[in-house]
Amino acid sequence: MGITVDVAYKSLNKFTEVLCGDKVEILKTEDSDIVILADGMGSGVKANILATLTSKILGTMFLNGATLEECVETIVQTLPICQVRKVAYSTFSILQVFNNGDAYLVEFDNPSCIFIRNGVLVEIPQNIRVIEDKKINEFRFKVQKGDALLLMSDGTIHAGVGKLLNFGWDWKEIAAYAVKQYGLTISAIRLATAVCQACDELYMYRPGDDTTVAVMRVIDSKPVHLMTGPAQNPDDDRRMVKDFMSGDAGTKRVVCGGTSATIVSRVLDKKLDVSLNYVDPEIPPMAYMDGIELVTEGVLTLNRVVQLLKRYVENETVFEDFFMELDKTNGASMVAKMLIEDCTELNLYVGKAINSAYQNPGLPFDLGIRQNLVEQLRRAVEAMGKRVTVTYY
Repeated sequence: MGITVDVAYKSLNKFTEVLCGDKVEILKTEDSDIVILADGMGSGVKANILATLTSKILGTMFLNGATLEECVETIVQTLPICQVRKVAYSTFSILQVFNNGDAYLVEFDNPSCIFIRNGVLVEIPQNIRVIEDKKINEFRFKVQKGDALLLMSDGTIHAGVGKLLNFGWDWKEIAAYAVKQYGLTISAIRLATAVCQACDELYMYRPGDDTTVAVMRVIDSKPVHLMTGPAQNPDDDRRMVKDFMSGDAGTKRVVCGGTSATIVSRVLDKKLDVSLNYVDPEIPPMAYMDGIELVTEGVLTLNRVVQLLKRYVENETVFEDFFMELDKTNGASMVAKMLIEDCTELNLYVGKAINSAYQNPGLPFDLGIRQNLVEQLRRAVEAMGKRVTVTYY
């Protein structure tokens, strides 16, 4: 069984704090996906340093095959001592899902993982190990398509303490809420955001603690092929379009650029219908072609796509505002939404022909606007934990 996952997270900073004391690392190996959620003691700069060190150490050591004992020992010996509390402390959760369906969960002092299957909460048994005087729950299990797993920092169960709720949001209530949202959401980010937004409301929009929810959903593979720019040698047009159209029936295809769309239309002998409907005055209208999910303008649209993806990756989003932007029907929002919510791997097919309308023909290709946007797009999508391949023509 080939397992593919959709991974996303959402964080709330403690009220008045610029930096978040929680840190999430999303990593990919040849045969697995890894999510690490670390929560540093306190809040602000110190907590951010503790959480960042913990997540980076765990991520690096796991990728290099270290044992759990070695990881915990290294963390204990490495974290700086808090001058106020006189201890070095960061909680963490690690979730690793292999392509064959095996899963590995490690938890230290974070709220327990919420495991949802077929719309029902699945209990995760306690298997406590003591390492460096720390009680750590370690669990191995199998996942299947449709499963959702939520990792949380303790800001979730503290939501509403002393305000709307006397003792915070109980774990069972969070789990029940997540199960309800599981049936309503279509992606990991929507589920993570829904739970995080509920916490924000319980905090009355003034979080008393850093709050993070990371979600991993087991889904079907969703490859996306994106073509932009004509080939440097016109003789390569047919090969470029053939590569772009490769893949199985589930592959989604996007063309960004008027010249690129014309080439695809000519090679495939399919009609290209250009819309005159300006949904957003800053984004050129889209076009339509049978067999292609989205056909958009090139540089202006890609620039907006990159801006949206950066907001998402940097977690600098207001819940409602970002999703309202993502749900718009202009070309940029629709491409960004596909890459965030409906894509597990991205294949970019990039033409190296110079477009004098966008850049100085005297500059080499790697200094051009389109190449710069493609590179930014690649980095942003990889930061989401998705595999990206780029082929130049």
